[in-house]
Amino acid sequence: MTKKEQMIQMLETFVMMDSGSYDKSGVDRLGSLLINTYRSIGYEETVYKQDVYGDHILLRQKTNSQESSILLLAHMDTVFPAGTAISRPFTIDGDYAHGPGVADMKGSHVTTFFALRELYETHPDLLRHIDVLLTSDEEIGAVSARPYIEQHAQGKKAVLVMEPARKDGSVVTFRRGGGRYTMKVEGIAAHSGNDPEKGASAIEELAHKIIALHRLSDQEAGIHVNVGVIKGGTSVNTVADYAEADIDIRISTIEQASELEHVIHDIAKENYVSQTKTTVEGGITRPPMVRTEETIQLYHLVKACGAQLGIEVKETASGGGSDASYTSALGVPTIDGMGPIGGGFHSVEEFLFVPSLEERSNLLVNVMKHLLTRDAVFG
Repeated sequence: MTKKEQMIQMLETFVMMDSGSYDKSGVDRLGSLLINTYRSIGYEETVYKQDVYGDHILLRQKTNSQESSILLLAHMDTVFPAGTAISRPFTIDGDYAHGPGVADMKGSHVTTFFALRELYETHPDLLRHIDVLLTSDEEIGAVSARPYIEQHAQGKKAVLVMEPARKDGSVVTFRRGGGRYTMKVEGIAAHSGNDPEKGASAIEELAHKIIALHRLSDQEAGIHVNVGVIKGGTSVNTVADYAEADIDIRISTIEQASELEHVIHDIAKENYVSQTKTTVEGGITRPPMVRTEETIQLYHLVKACGAQLGIEVKETASGGGSDASYTSALGVPTIDGMGPIGGGFHSVEEFLFVPSLEERSNLLVNVMKHLLTRDAVFG
């Protein structure tokens, strides 16, 4: 069986294993398979047990008795619920593979393993400098994984995040940060026909606040505020005594986080409808991944390593979040999007460009070899 055939076979196996963020048993089944796969190239596991979400897994070489230099970061969860793999199974159409999570990020697990397997066969001494952290809840904000990500990224020479590359093969050097808030308004119920003056509409109050919230968006500054879900009221002929809104914010600098949060709380305090009361819950869930000088230097290394293989590696920014934000916030040089090329993430249109499996695996090998066989230039 050729290397390409082996990679496709592994990809199909992974895709056909449901591992939605809220499907703990599915994520843990995939984790067990990955543990056994990595054992074949000398890695042993430390499993961080979780009660609600899937277990997180740290993989290190058995012979490693010192701190490693590189952390490869990958998540096992997808956005798709249990049963999706059966209803929409893995398929290949020419150069494109399809299926739930095929690019984000089952394909990345394939390229990561094969890159490390090549080093195991050609430069086994280098593997003791490379750790792999597999997390289970990236798609819902790393609610349980964040402490482990920060613990194992601290002090690393580089973190390579194995999210899929963009359609043109670009890696990600900047991501906006984000936060989630819930604004809750309490009013007074009353019959809207008989005695509406006795009521205080929570919905009316919230409507004023939604307009104020949306005015906080500033495209030039890289700030976006979106009220995506609202609910409230009991019946059409009753003045609503309760309403709430779920708010998503995106920021480009960490300084914007505290400023925006302060303004959101000020909007909550502002009263448009008398006798209503508003409270706010939530906060920043991911800091921005900032394009620091160290990250730029790391990107230039990745670009040069790609050029050696005849691969043009561009850089791009993303409005979405990933675990790269946590490692970047620690000041550790971080490159995201080191996985294979794909698109249509989180949808039925998701695809993976099959030839990129070998290509991106070779790129990862080249980058790790250069990082580990020359003096650090970062920091």
